[in-house]
Amino acid sequence: MNIDFPFHFNSCGRTADADYEKHIHNLVEQVLFTSPGERVNRPTFGSGLMQLVFQPNSSEMATATQFLVQGALQQWLGNLIQVESVSVESEDSTLKVTVLYIILRSQERKTTQFSREI
Repeated sequence: MNIDFPFHFNSCGRTADADYEKHIHNLVEQVLFTSPGERVNRPTFGSGLMQLVFQPNSSEMATATQFLVQGALQQWLGNLIQVESVSVESEDSTLKVTVLYIILRSQERKTTQFSREI
């Protein structure tokens, strides 16, 4: 069973679960938006993406952010997915991250966009 993220209960009052594809999506989101040091038992888990949001906007920063995110995804989810590309955009107070990856178990290609208001 794969627990759905964020944690919640289903209509029967039990822990909500997710299918494998949704579980992978949830894991990618957790890696992206968790800051290193945020998890007690995994102090290096995460990408640090949210800390870079406050840096000046430039092409160099965008490139650095893409490498940082891609590296974190490969480190933490490399046994589950193959990351093909990452793009990061900052529009006003919203951060948009698009990740193109292949789920290794099914060889299915996925493009997923995450956004977070900052």
